[in-house]
Amino acid sequence: MSLLLKRMHLITLCAALLVTPLIAAAQSQSTLDLEKKFDDALALFFYKNTLRMLNQQDNKEFDDLIRNIEKMKFLMINKNQEKFGPKEYRQLTTSYQKESFEPIVTSRFEGKNFDVYLRDAKGSKPGTVVLVNDSTSLFVLDIVGTFDVSKAGALFTTLDNSTDIGKQIRNFANPKEDTVRHRKRRVNEN
Repeated sequence: MSLLLKRMHLITLCAALLVTPLIAAAQSQSTLDLEKKFDDALALFFYKNTLRMLNQQDNKEFDDLIRNIEKMKFLMINKNQEKFGPKEYRQLTTSYQKESFEPIVTSRFEGKNFDVYLRDAKGSKPGTVVLVNDSTSLFVLDIVGTFDVSKAGALFTTLDNSTDIGKQIRNFANPKEDTVRHRKRRVNEN
């Protein structure tokens, strides 16, 4: 092999080694596909520092909970507007399982069903997907990293109770209600 070809091969190999960790640390393809399919979904992205900022009360338990989370994507789909039903939910869970996510916990918390999936393949970052499902909404927490899955409800509640994030979630879930309040406020201001 010529010297030029050897150098090109070495450069290609180095580039592949540099890109591989970035691919392994990405959110799951199923979540990315879900976000593309339901482009009206509320999508929020959190890094570890952003999650720490949510801990306004300096709760040590919450800090311990997010310690091994590198980043997290939060999706909220309004099931009524997007025509997302049981069939689509089954397809989604099957899609995660095809990506080597294993179902590890199914529970109920505050009127919502929680399904937790874990992927811990050798050579890649561990991943956790939490699906929070009720009659009107589907919430997806796609996490690069791990956390105590028995506290999935606490993580979701902290996100929901965060002033800014909770407001975005409520506005997304009840757009008509927010629009009516906004219109009334404008009418009263004039």
